[in-house]
Amino acid sequence: MYEKTDWCAIVPLANEEADFDPFVKALGDVMEITEGGKVYFVVDTVSKDRTRELCDELAARDSRFQTVWSPDNRNVVDAYLAGFRAALQGGHEIIIEMDAGLSHDPRAIPMFLRVLNEGNECAFGSRFINGGSVTDSSWKRWFLSRVGTLLANGMLGTRLKDMTSGYQGFHRETLQKLVDYSLLSKAHFYQTEVRFLLRKRRLMEVPIHYQAPSPRVSQNAIADSFRVLFHYFRLRLALRAPSI
Repeated sequence: MYEKTDWCAIVPLANEEADFDPFVKALGDVMEITEGGKVYFVVDTVSKDRTRELCDELAARDSRFQTVWSPDNRNVVDAYLAGFRAALQGGHEIIIEMDAGLSHDPRAIPMFLRVLNEGNECAFGSRFINGGSVTDSSWKRWFLSRVGTLLANGMLGTRLKDMTSGYQGFHRETLQKLVDYSLLSKAHFYQTEVRFLLRKRRLMEVPIHYQAPSPRVSQNAIADSFRVLFHYFRLRLALRAPSI
C-alpha cells in the first residue's frame, strides 16, 4: 500500500514549451493518486521559449507548483542544486529529482515513494533492471549509458545496474548531506557521482521507463565525466574514497 508522505519533485526545465501541458497533466494525475506533493520547476536563462512564463502562469493558479528562477546557473548541476535547496527550505520529507518532457514517466513516482517509505534513504531509477526499459532513444545514448554504468561500477566498486539515470529520490537528511558536499561534476556525470557518494546508504533501484532523451551528449560533458571518474578512482585506489 502507498503511504501518504510529504513529498515534492524537482524538475529542471529548458525550452519545454511544446511538452509542458502533457507533462503537467501527467504530474497532476499522480498528485491526485498520492493525495499530495509539490513540484518545483527550476528555470534559468537556457530557456529561450515560453517555458518560464508557462511555469509562472501555472504557479499563479495552482499552489502545488512553484517556479524556481535561477539565472545564475552555470550548468545543469547548479539547476539541480537550486531545486534541492528550494525543496529543503520548503520542509519536504522526500524529494524526487526527475526530467521534464515525459522522458521520465511521472507514474513511477508512487514506486519511489513506496521504496523510500520502506526504510531506504535513497532510491535510484534504473532502465536496466527487470521492469525497466528504454524507448525512442538513439543507440549512441543507450550505448553511453550502458558502457558508462559498466565502467563506473568497475572503477568505483559500485554495483548498481544503472549509474547514469537522472530519476531518483532522497530522504531529507540524505539530500541535505548531498547539498552540503562540494560536488565535482559540472555535467551529467553528476548522476554517477551521487550514486558513488551515497553507496553506503540504504538504497534501492526502481524500474523506470525512459523515452525520447536528447540524442546528443556534448564533448565537454564526456570530458567532465572522465575527469570526475578518474578523480574518484584514484581516491579509491588510495583507500580514501569519500562517502556521505
